[in-house]
Amino acid sequence: MRKCRYLRQSAACLLAAACSTAIAGPSPYSTLIVFGDSLADAGQFPDSAGAPGTSQRYTNRNADGSFAPVSPMILGGYLGIAPGDLNASTSPVNAALGIPDGNNWATGGYRTDQIFQSITGESLVVIPPGNPGAGTVLRQKPGYLAGGRLADPNALYYLTGGGNDFLQGLITSPLGAATSATQLAASAQALQQAGARYIMVWLLPDLGLTPALNGTPLQGPSSQLSAFFNQTLVASLAQIDAEIIPLNIPLLFQEALTSPAQFGLASDQNLINTCYSGNGCVQNPVYGANGTTPDPTKLLFNDSVHPTIAGQRMIADYGYSILSAPWELTLLPEMAHGTLRAHQDELRNQWQADWQPVGQWQAIVAAGGQNLDFDSQRSSASADGRGYNLTVGGSYRLDEAWRAGIAGGVYRQKLEAGAQDSDYRLDSYLATAFVQFHQDRWWADAALTGGRLDYDDLERTFALGPNNRSEKGDTDGDLLAVSARLGFELAAPGSGWQLSPFVSADYARVEVDGYSEKGARSTALTFDDQKRDSRRLGVGLQGKYRVAPTTLLFGEVAHEHEFEDDRQDLTLHLNSLPANDFTLTGYTPQSNLNRVSVGLSQSLAPGLALLGSYNWRKSDELTQQGINLALSLEF
Repeated sequence: MRKCRYLRQSAACLLAAACSTAIAGPSPYSTLIVFGDSLADAGQFPDSAGAPGTSQRYTNRNADGSFAPVSPMILGGYLGIAPGDLNASTSPVNAALGIPDGNNWATGGYRTDQIFQSITGESLVVIPPGNPGAGTVLRQKPGYLAGGRLADPNALYYLTGGGNDFLQGLITSPLGAATSATQLAASAQALQQAGARYIMVWLLPDLGLTPALNGTPLQGPSSQLSAFFNQTLVASLAQIDAEIIPLNIPLLFQEALTSPAQFGLASDQNLINTCYSGNGCVQNPVYGANGTTPDPTKLLFNDSVHPTIAGQRMIADYGYSILSAPWELTLLPEMAHGTLRAHQDELRNQWQADWQPVGQWQAIVAAGGQNLDFDSQRSSASADGRGYNLTVGGSYRLDEAWRAGIAGGVYRQKLEAGAQDSDYRLDSYLATAFVQFHQDRWWADAALTGGRLDYDDLERTFALGPNNRSEKGDTDGDLLAVSARLGFELAAPGSGWQLSPFVSADYARVEVDGYSEKGARSTALTFDDQKRDSRRLGVGLQGKYRVAPTTLLFGEVAHEHEFEDDRQDLTLHLNSLPANDFTLTGYTPQSNLNRVSVGLSQSLAPGLALLGSYNWRKSDELTQQGINLALSLEF
């Protein structure tokens, strides 16, 4: 915004490198490209109060004199962006030292028209009004899109602005606020027209709740004009054909002021009328730079208008919580597919056991447990799941060649996903009708499965400052699947062993209804419906061996190819901004899957058998294991 503070370039690199390893997780964006004002400036100006060859930032100094990182630097670290990319774009210090420019074009003092120019025209590092040497140009270079350059469609763009339009007197009326908001939206529009797809945009903080204006006659008008600016900005952003990700910063800061302890801030201090540095406002007597216990993490403002590291981290965490939500939520359909696979494995194990005599029934009762493990991808989170199930059913032997039956299963599954162990629960109720054929050496089976999905407890958890926050919701879904196999036995009928090569075909469709997380906090989201189809063809080898007259050992190994392997994207919006939806990347199903199952059937008495089995499935990022124990009774 208005007043300059300076940042050590070397410290910036170290801090960015530290941030880049803070969270080991997905990194779906090629880089992070930033435009805006001092709220996001990574170090464009020389640090007149620091060592020669260092730069400044607009947040608190650390104890060693370096500056804390600003929010896009922290966010870039979370996303695994190369540290050099997070540096300033037009720093005269960089040019003098021969340090490569970064992708952060935000510059202290920039108004919305200057932000637009840094994208489409020329980037100027010019000392802003109200500072010694105001108007002096320290460095200039062509803007990001100058000369017909195209935007990187795989990058994440980060945009702030508007505060200096107020502080430099351009906004004194609703018309002025609307003009500046429209100008900021024009920057997003220019990026979109050049090919940008993902653009994160701040809503302007409530300037009436800053130390510069709070308690003055300008507080009320500034708050009203800030709100009007945001209304116009939100409406303008909704018209842009890109994935515009709004950050409701004024609501986030309001929540921090209402419940400071939840954000690690001091709950016994005036967080609006005091600051850390004392620059342009009253220095906090306890946690200020010269206070009894200096600690910028306990205060929201470093000076009259800029956040401390606590505020910067809060904003970065907020942005990351939105970006990371689809990485977890697109795993909900995969939970259901995992349940279906466990159900099918249980039935196939039963089918390998002995058939009952013609004209008789065979009843089964089975219980089991499963483990589901997702490794992280570029755009999905790592997750660990576990569950258990109860299956009951029966079959009837129609004649020598045919058997038909039905089965029903109840499955309970829990998935912990993401860096903060979000907790997602699913109850599945599945029903299957199946037929089996076996004549001479040929055999086949087919099954039709339908199910109801009850996601009764969805708790998305993420870091927000030093603490975690959870947003909760619930939803429902449906499942439909068809599977078939055809095999040929290599050994003669009646042999004590069998090996059967087979081919398989599977189709499954999972639909998860959209839902809204409860409440309207800044971090609460609404998610659209999800649909995930699976079409697989496979080849395998099935085997049986009669260990003893009452003991049968069986197993199979198979390789399947998934044809529905497109990345799963998810459309969502903030509950507080329902008209501004956007679509982000999520889980990518694997193209190839290997599975193995082994089991043992032991006759306990005529017509009564105990069956145990183990099932294992593996692809590049997915491992599923299950054990089952079942009783079958012929009558």
